[in-house]
Amino acid sequence: MTFCFDNQFLQRFPDLAHTQHPAGFTKAQAVILNTGLRDELSLPYTDQQLTAIAAGQQLDPAMAPLAQKYTGHQFGHYNPYLGDGRGLLLGEWQTGSGRFDLHLKGAGPTPFSRGHDGRAVLRSSIREYLAGEALFALGIPTTRALAVTRGDLTVYREQPEQGAMLLRVAGTHIRFGHFEYCYHRGKAGDLKELVNYVIDTQWPDLKNLPLAEFFQRVVERTAKMIALWQVYGFNHGVMNTDNMSIIGETFDFGPYAMLDRYQPEFICNHSDTTGRYRFSEQPSVGLWNLNCLAQALSPIIESEQLVASLHTYTKVLQEHYWEKMTGRLGLSDSVMGRDIVRRWLKLLDESGQDYNLSFRRLITALRDSPETLPANLKTNANFSLWLRDYLNLLETEASDKAQLLAQMESVNPLYILRNYLAQQAISAAEDNDFKPLQRLAEVLRKPFSEQDHAEAYVAEPPDWGRHLQISCSS
Repeated sequence: MTFCFDNQFLQRFPDLAHTQHPAGFTKAQAVILNTGLRDELSLPYTDQQLTAIAAGQQLDPAMAPLAQKYTGHQFGHYNPYLGDGRGLLLGEWQTGSGRFDLHLKGAGPTPFSRGHDGRAVLRSSIREYLAGEALFALGIPTTRALAVTRGDLTVYREQPEQGAMLLRVAGTHIRFGHFEYCYHRGKAGDLKELVNYVIDTQWPDLKNLPLAEFFQRVVERTAKMIALWQVYGFNHGVMNTDNMSIIGETFDFGPYAMLDRYQPEFICNHSDTTGRYRFSEQPSVGLWNLNCLAQALSPIIESEQLVASLHTYTKVLQEHYWEKMTGRLGLSDSVMGRDIVRRWLKLLDESGQDYNLSFRRLITALRDSPETLPANLKTNANFSLWLRDYLNLLETEASDKAQLLAQMESVNPLYILRNYLAQQAISAAEDNDFKPLQRLAEVLRKPFSEQDHAEAYVAEPPDWGRHLQISCSS
């Protein structure tokens, strides 16, 4: 099996790349290393070498670091000045079973930094590391991180913070915004070559098919990713088109949050004053972004084919969503099953229940007695009727109760990445204690199975944890 860096992007798109070396830390400390992911990717680095790469100090000679140029729609407005302003694509790692980009975030200013410092802070780097691990364990397509390092510099955001770097892994770093840039600059040749590049490196099964199949694949992958966000209560917070991965991976974590209480209109991003990217709007924003991509691809794919694919988005998303959501309640995807789910979510909303924890509490109630459910849920005027209808439907669909409850536990997480847990790990790391971060990451990697000595990670947030303000600088 061959392992190497082939760095095709630089070879094929010199006009979309600015080569430069990272501005590494003079002194660096490993905050957390994802040695399991390193081994999965067959990367031949020791802990010391991985730390040096993640601090921009000593790269693999086969790497070819570069900043990519792209554009995108930010909060609905086209911005032509975007690009990798604080990160560098270090190299494209090729294995016999797949390929991955290694990207260093916080590596210093580039020509696309728009006057900013090109740095990352420890707080946001830890949040991205944890998010990647948490979503991956939930089965949500996502980028991940190999390492977080801390450096000997101060970075200024709302206040002075510790500088850090994050070594990110993605199938590809090609965004919707790459295609938008080529479209708005009249680069039809690069548009088609970008499509071919993604097909060659990610989806070789599309190689001899019409280009319209490429867009259909993007639509389906995006729809399924966002469906899973809605299933597990993930709010991205900044769904700009430059933050949308062309292969449907959760990308560019910023002011994200997992729902605590079930609030469909929840806004996780303090900077999102209009609520454009609130939880309930994510499916429609995904379609809006795909329309932007369709426009960008219109010089090389017929409009009728693009429109036909866009019309499949809602169907794919809803089918994937309902299959997973009815499964969370142990039901098959049916008209009655969907009605039970809708009524359950309405009950959670009206009674202020914790979203994911309520499913686990329901499993406990089914195993023992419905009386174990929270009082403010049971006293809802609609609860008794819902419970009767739910139990009746369960009885017609499931013959083995033990098997049913085990199946429900396998798709309903007990441990999720709550903002207050992330903040506790960040505060400890800022005081040079990395054990809480390492322990939290360990727990999040097994979200569905009860773990020893992990009771603290199940608890609903304290009052201060419900009022954390997360902004685009996060």
